[in-house]
Amino acid sequence: MTQTLVRDETAILALFTEHEEGMRLRSPERIVARYAQDAVTCTLAPPLRNTGLDARDAEALAGWMAGFTGPITLEHRDLAVVVSGDVAFVHGLARLAAVPVGYPDGFSLWMRVTVGLRRREGRWLVVHEHQSVPFHMDGSFLAATDLEP
Repeated sequence: MTQTLVRDETAILALFTEHEEGMRLRSPERIVARYAQDAVTCTLAPPLRNTGLDARDAEALAGWMAGFTGPITLEHRDLAVVVSGDVAFVHGLARLAAVPVGYPDGFSLWMRVTVGLRRREGRWLVVHEHQSVPFHMDGSFLAATDLEP
């Protein structure tokens, strides 16, 4: 692996660490700063797709974070990074754990994460993010949030 690819991979993985820290510190601005303004995101929450990010997204994220007591933990695992020029692709798993207000038992769930990045003005930014959980195909169609790697 060339020194440039190692440097790119390190910078890209730092964005995932930044996301984890932003969640832990409840810093929506820190999280939103990772994204390009024209990013397309497909998160666990509705709608099916979001296009573009701005200050309102940080406000919405702050509102979501306010619905939890204690820490909000995000942990990435088994991330695979592929870089070609100014485009990169990352996939892996993530665990989200938190205690919603009024639900003292909290939750912990694993999800699949796929992220597309572009280098813009020398900085890697998320341009596409897809999060998903599998669902039981037994007719119940319930999300399989009990799975662990």
